[in-house]
Order: sequence, then C-alpha cells, then structure tokens
Amino acid sequence: MSSDFYNISILPFSGIIIKLCRAYTNSQEDFEDYYQEVCLQIWRSKDNFREKSEWSTWVYRISLNVCLTLLKKKKNNSQHFVSDTLPSDGSEYNNAFTDESLNLLYDAIRKLSEIDRAIIMLYLEEKSYQEIGDIIGTNTNNIGVRVARIKIRLKKILDGKIN
Repeated sequence: MSSDFYNISILPFSGIIIKLCRAYTNSQEDFEDYYQEVCLQIWRSKDNFREKSEWSTWVYRISLNVCLTLLKKKKNNSQHFVSDTLPSDGSEYNNAFTDESLNLLYDAIRKLSEIDRAIIMLYLEEKSYQEIGDIIGTNTNNIGVRVARIKIRLKKILDGKIN
C-alpha cells in the first residue's frame, strides 16, 4: 500500500476506523490487528469502488464488514487470549484504551448487538440516518427508532441496571 493512498484515502477517515475497531475489540492487540486489516481491505477493494456512494460511505462499510468478519472468526476460535499490556510503539492509535471514561462507554457499547454497535458508532460520528442506513445496508426509516432504543439501553448499562 503506498503512503499516498494511505494519506489521501484512509488517513482522513482514520477516526471512524479507529472507533469502529475499538467498538469490536477488547484489547490493544486485537484493536491493532483489526485496524491493519481494515486498511488492507480498503486498499484491496479500491478498484471495486463504483462511485455509487461517497468514498467515506465505502470506507465505513468496509470497516464495519471487516470488524464483523473478524469478530465472527474470533468467536468461532476456541482460544481467546487477552493482553493486559499496551505496546508503546508511538503509533497513532496507541492510546486507544487509556481514557477511563471512554473505556466505560466502549464497554457498554460492546454489550450491544453487533448491528446496534455499528449504528451507535455511526450516530456518534454525526452521520445522518440516511448515511447510517446506506453504510449498514438497511432501511433508513427505522434508524431513528433504533438510535433512541440504543440510547436507552446504553443509559441502563452505564447506570448498572442491566448487564
């Protein structure tokens, strides 16, 4: 992958890629693996982009699909290793798990269903309901209702009323 492609086509969207990867991982090591796989898949699929949507929508869909695929593979894998140490390699996403209040929010988000995680992450990125529907590949009519229900569920999780 050329640095030009990364700087022009991926780096401007690294914020949402980082947030999505973080919503689907529990450790820095897994997070870094997911992030790298998303970048690789964006690069591999760049020639398939047909400009039927915005490039950002394409990036979000690939990011979401990669995270869901890796999560499914991890669930099917009988061995789970969680690292308690954070690598200190100076990477742009090295501090993804160091803010305690954000950790609480992400812990709550990880308790949601896979699709609800995607919806709330895109909502937090201030995407319109239309964009969320396009990215997820679902009807936009019910996105507002789902967002409201997700907010209620997150509040209950954060208040300790449900697990």
